[in-house]
Amino acid sequence: MRWKNGLAIGALIAALIGGAALFRLAAPENYGLPEIEVLDPGATGVRVEEAGLFGNYFPAEGDGPHAGILLLGGSEGGLGRGAHHMALALQAEGFSVLQLAYFGAPGTPDSLVRIPLEVFDRGLDWLGSQPGVDPQRLALLGASKGAEAVLLVATRRPDVRAAVAGMPTSVVWNGINWAEGGQSDFSSWTANGAELPTMPFSSWSQAEGTISVYRSVEDPAQSAAAERAAIPIERARAATMLVCGEAETMWPACPMSRTLQARASARGGPPVQVLAYADAGHLVFGPPIPPDNAFYPRLAMLGGSVEGNANARTESWPLVLAFLRENTAPPQT
Repeated sequence: MRWKNGLAIGALIAALIGGAALFRLAAPENYGLPEIEVLDPGATGVRVEEAGLFGNYFPAEGDGPHAGILLLGGSEGGLGRGAHHMALALQAEGFSVLQLAYFGAPGTPDSLVRIPLEVFDRGLDWLGSQPGVDPQRLALLGASKGAEAVLLVATRRPDVRAAVAGMPTSVVWNGINWAEGGQSDFSSWTANGAELPTMPFSSWSQAEGTISVYRSVEDPAQSAAAERAAIPIERARAATMLVCGEAETMWPACPMSRTLQARASARGGPPVQVLAYADAGHLVFGPPIPPDNAFYPRLAMLGGSVEGNANARTESWPLVLAFLRENTAPPQT
């Protein structure tokens, strides 16, 4: 995948923010590496640096046992404030949350390239071993490239009870190397040391912008490539919820969500629920953002209107919480 100019690189930086990272959108001449944050956990969390993991852990209050959620940010890397905000919101609802860094943090790769899926297995195992966490009540939650990882991990872990993916993809894409302007010739992920097959990109269209390079997934002529790179959702056992915006300008998350849903249904996979919002984009997912928040006016920068994205978050977040509670509830005795 080749980015034609600085504007295209800047568009990618603006687009690939995992649904919530608050990158500074600079003037075109300043486009380059995005700021990667590694936030401290704060008063209600603890830093995790063990078992080959780097993250922030937010245990639920009380003795439990509590459901555990492995939370993955997107291509912002590190431990960004968007996922941090989400972790705190989930912790307040009684979930124990591990916000796991998988690149752009100490002890992790510099780029989102060839990330071993085994690191997420270790994260789940660590989370399930924590005092007050029920290892039989684990869930996954992620946005954008984090959603890609969540869905892949769900296909490997039959013990996961629920998976929530914001702005997801139905296929695996190449990785992201910010040191080379965002492009990479390698897969985002590996399993057992082997790269996962990836979907070829389409050509860049100046008129359509970033989403144009992902249109290959909708091209009937690329159906064989899409099948090779497909996320095999039918192998998952976790109840799955997908949240997307129909007006998104980063990648076609809603069409890909419906592809995942249809594949799961046709091939005996788990139940897949899609929450699609007509006037929302790539910032559709996460806790509500109030109008007095400094980021509120920028909710439309990746598709949809400010109000459309805000309303989608306000409507979908309680549904996400209810979904997680229902599917990680203690077994009935």
